Amino acid sequence: MLNVEVDRTESIPLHDQVAAEIRRAIAEGEAGPGERLPLAKDLAAILGVNKNTVLRALHILRDEGLLDFQRGRGITVAGSAQRGAVVHRIRDLIDYCRAQGYRRDEVIRIIEGLP
Repeated sequence: MLNVEVDRTESIPLHDQVAAEIRRAIAEGEAGPGERLPLAKDLAAILGVNKNTVLRALHILRDEGLLDFQRGRGITVAGSAQRGAVVHRIRDLIDYCRAQGYRRDEVIRIIEGLP
């Protein structure tokens, strides 16, 4: 998992690069379900970025269902990269539907009504 790298010359924000690298590590089996991640400050030191950049990336991955934050246990891998991809696409769908005037509960009803 320590093979994560960021490229400051890229136009992609650093926190998105960090999230993508951790996502990749999970997808390639470098970090499996239940495995603890290094502390955010340690990841920041390894990557040469601010701790808040790492924390922002970790929150993105938590929202995707890939990571679990537990007081006293740290941050652990909670799911697979496939689950994270599905959650990401669902969030995109909900954002799109909101822009079209639909509420979240309406979108859920539409999905539940599909064959």
